[in-house]
Amino acid sequence: MGEKDFGLLGIGVMGQNLALNFQRNGYSVAVYNRTAEKTKKFVSNYPQISGFYTLREFVDALSRPRRIMLMVTAGPAVDATIIELEKYITEGDILLDGGNSFFQDTERRCRDVSARRVHYLGVGVSGGEEGALNGPCIMVGGSREAYDQVSKMLTDVAAKVDGSCCQLMGPRGAGHYVKMVHNGIEYAAIQILAEAYDLLLRAAQLNVKQIHDVFAEWNNSGMNSFLMEIATRVLEQRDPGTNSPLVSLILDSAKQKGTGKWTSQNSMDLGVPTPTIDAAVSARNLSSLKIERIAAAKMSENSKVSQSSKVGLNFVEKLRSAVQASIIISYAQGFHLMRAASKEYQYDLPFVEIARIWKGGCIIRAKLLDPIKGAFERNTKLQNLIVDPNFSKILGGLELDWRVVTRTAHELGIPIPAIDASLNYFDGYRTGKLPANFVQALRDYFGAHGYERVDKAGQFHTDWAAG
Repeated sequence: MGEKDFGLLGIGVMGQNLALNFQRNGYSVAVYNRTAEKTKKFVSNYPQISGFYTLREFVDALSRPRRIMLMVTAGPAVDATIIELEKYITEGDILLDGGNSFFQDTERRCRDVSARRVHYLGVGVSGGEEGALNGPCIMVGGSREAYDQVSKMLTDVAAKVDGSCCQLMGPRGAGHYVKMVHNGIEYAAIQILAEAYDLLLRAAQLNVKQIHDVFAEWNNSGMNSFLMEIATRVLEQRDPGTNSPLVSLILDSAKQKGTGKWTSQNSMDLGVPTPTIDAAVSARNLSSLKIERIAAAKMSENSKVSQSSKVGLNFVEKLRSAVQASIIISYAQGFHLMRAASKEYQYDLPFVEIARIWKGGCIIRAKLLDPIKGAFERNTKLQNLIVDPNFSKILGGLELDWRVVTRTAHELGIPIPAIDASLNYFDGYRTGKLPANFVQALRDYFGAHGYERVDKAGQFHTDWAAG
């Protein structure tokens, strides 16, 4: 029987940093990677970590019950790895999937692996490379029995804010679901900051140094967040070859790994609107059409929309309000979606704890999470942050500036899809009567879909063509 406390399979940068984090916290760690050269290089640099070159040796090196974290690419690679591991693991062992797996895949794997009397935990890990090394936010899904056997290890290596930023989210795919929504909010917040950068550059006509100073001031005056902090670092970085701001030399074509798209797709499945997140995903897709956009821009050179007139001196402060409001809305949409998913998938998600653990280690950690946590503490059945009295008051105070910013951007022809979608969501959610009655009438006309009435119960259909 082996003696190593923990096994880590897959030693890319995240895997390596997690291995070092576990080792630093007093655990003996075994690592295995499909590419032997990567294992050799890693253990030569960090001899306190034990490397193994066959799966059998790796599994045999672990004490029982074996605890093995998979840090492999989400998708088929995870299934293939599980199939190989099942040749060597035994009843009671625990597999932890630390990758960005789709929560429905985790649901399936939990069922399949549990049938073999092996535990399976879907572990959402947020914080990037730095977080993995120094303390990530860890969102776990699976059985309480399995979690209790690894909880001390995970809480030891997690970030610490008001306690450990590791929590059991619920059964099966709950951990990966919460991580997915975390990433959806992340997409939205990044897009909102990018739109603010664009408006400061093109509408306010500030240079990159001045934009850096604006973001730094926002970060130091109530809008503190990890993303705002790293935005200031990005804006101060200069290219050593040209001494130009590096951000200005980066191609405007954004990539994505799928978690934001999954959030949007799932919101459609559950019928819960997340338009700010949807807009962020679409904005990345639109950015990738670089060649098409250049061609279209040439055809639009004679547009009567002018971007030459500089906005007023108070525009920057109004933009601050729009950014703050839009980011609140992105969190509101994420928590609203999780509320619906908690019921649909029987997760019983702990919303107060989600807000708490997101305060440390993760990418969307922000000062805003303190009042979010307070909102769910005051009302454990809160459906949407918009109707929390505190947030309702905050958004009401930001509303007029928010509208000025969206109007200005539209007049100048500067796209702000996420900020605009946030305001539309804010207006729509607070509107007692929407024009969906007209939608229903049209649907009934061409498809006989039927409709309900406001004055009597039942389902109705009209022969509209008969007049």
